[in-house]
Amino acid sequence: MSGAIGAPLLSKDDLAPAERGDLRQAAVRPSLSYWTDAWLRLRKNRQAIASLVIICLLLGGTLLGPLLWRVDPDRQDLARVSERPSLSAKLTVLAEPPPYVETVAVEDGAAAAPAKGALPAPAALEIAGDPTVQAVRLQWARVPGAESYLVYRSTSRPGGDFLGLPLGETGAGSVVSFEDTFNLEATTYWYSVVATDGGESRDAATVAVTLQAGIPLADARLLDPGANPGGRVERPWRPLGTDYLGRDVLARLLSGARVTLFIGFTAPLLYILIGVILGGVSGYLGGRVDHWIMRVTDFVMALPFLLLMILFKVAFGGGPGESGIVPMLVAMILLGWTGAARLTRGQVLQLRDAEFVQASRLLGARRSYLLLRHLLPNTLGVILVSLTFAIPGAIFTEAFLSFIGMGVAPPTASWGSMCNDGIKVFLVHPHEFLAPAVTISVAVLAFNLLGDGLRDALDPRLRSVE
Repeated sequence: MSGAIGAPLLSKDDLAPAERGDLRQAAVRPSLSYWTDAWLRLRKNRQAIASLVIICLLLGGTLLGPLLWRVDPDRQDLARVSERPSLSAKLTVLAEPPPYVETVAVEDGAAAAPAKGALPAPAALEIAGDPTVQAVRLQWARVPGAESYLVYRSTSRPGGDFLGLPLGETGAGSVVSFEDTFNLEATTYWYSVVATDGGESRDAATVAVTLQAGIPLADARLLDPGANPGGRVERPWRPLGTDYLGRDVLARLLSGARVTLFIGFTAPLLYILIGVILGGVSGYLGGRVDHWIMRVTDFVMALPFLLLMILFKVAFGGGPGESGIVPMLVAMILLGWTGAARLTRGQVLQLRDAEFVQASRLLGARRSYLLLRHLLPNTLGVILVSLTFAIPGAIFTEAFLSFIGMGVAPPTASWGSMCNDGIKVFLVHPHEFLAPAVTISVAVLAFNLLGDGLRDALDPRLRSVE
């Protein structure tokens, strides 16, 4: 059959049914929901995932830590005051030292006393008896004309005018011995003795002594009732050391995490919720409602937080040394909602004239329905990011207020109150301050990095288009 002039002729092969395989198309990327796509992009952010793991570990340690580390955080062990971090070790049981008796030297009347303020260093300074971590006893020769002797201790070799920690002064020039029982540890000490007659003489005699680790008999029998002098007992672990009252730092860190993270989560959740409600109502209704809510927001933002914190603590009857958890929570909630309110208001103003809101309004939806089912859920991503950044802010606020004595007060443990206690002895025992300070830094950094990751993952403009 001939076709039209100039048109190609069609054969039977051209009209044959096409094979099914020829109609297949390349696999199309499945459609992803908003939250699924956000999770896929969050997983690619290694810093955010690492931060999420750290946060989960912190929360797990807060909830399960006291069940695994069964040490009373308030138990004081004065035999282990400010002990450095250590693992389990077997210590030699020390016998009780004999009673200390002062050595009194008779003054040599033939010896001429030097000029005032120019006394020489005591001669023959030595360690008397067997030095242990229970007691170190010093003895020296009398210096003619000396009215008393000053005794110093240092953990490094004295040099120049620095002689170390002043331990005390003998009562008279005839007393030529001294007993040191103050917080001795298994280390090397340098003892210096200076004779004085009221002048400024600094000529000192120095002697060094190295103490071996040991445990007093009374403390050993608390661990093993059958312990005897010369035997060995196993001392419990103190992986983060002890504080100035002999309390376990790890136990107090786990106990303080409950207080700090309770404040760090509770306050932001409540004031973010208040801010979302007020900001949503303000942005959707507009007009006078919006005007007055924003003026109240501006007023609250201008209030000084620290002054309000002091007033709330006084109003709640909290005196010096009393824990201010409730006043701190109230102050943070009443003053912290303004940022969330302004952020939510801005998001609602952008969405209230959107097509899906107009369509729902034409179908007869009420204002409350539009606000709760359409507007606020579409601001959830921004609110979630805001909450993630608010939590480290609350943790830092608690730590700061407790550090200056306006928040959690001892003996209640929190990371801030532990920093307040540890900074007092930082130069001598830095572990008491570093343990809570590093924990606060890690927690705040983890939440901030997670917030950065969520902000990028929840941004609709960055949704994957592969």
